[in-house]
Amino acid sequence: MKKNSEGEIRVKVTEHILVPRHEVLAPEEIEEVLKRYNAKIDQFPYILSTDPVVKEIGAKPGDLIKIIRKSATAGETIFFRYVVEE
Repeated sequence: MKKNSEGEIRVKVTEHILVPRHEVLAPEEIEEVLKRYNAKIDQFPYILSTDPVVKEIGAKPGDLIKIIRKSATAGETIFFRYVVEE
């Protein structure tokens, strides 16, 4: 844990065992996902730009995030979230 200039303890949430891996998709990757699912970007579930993980990975409103969760039965499962402002 680190302390910031105000003396608050800062924790890197992406390093926590219960937080799945989050990745911001590049524009080319977004196009592939939209074609694959025959969807518009705003049809994906939303995630707020104020979410701690979103802030940490540097995602901005309008980005699409790929979330990779570990699964006991499937190995890994992939989810997508569209970043929106609060």
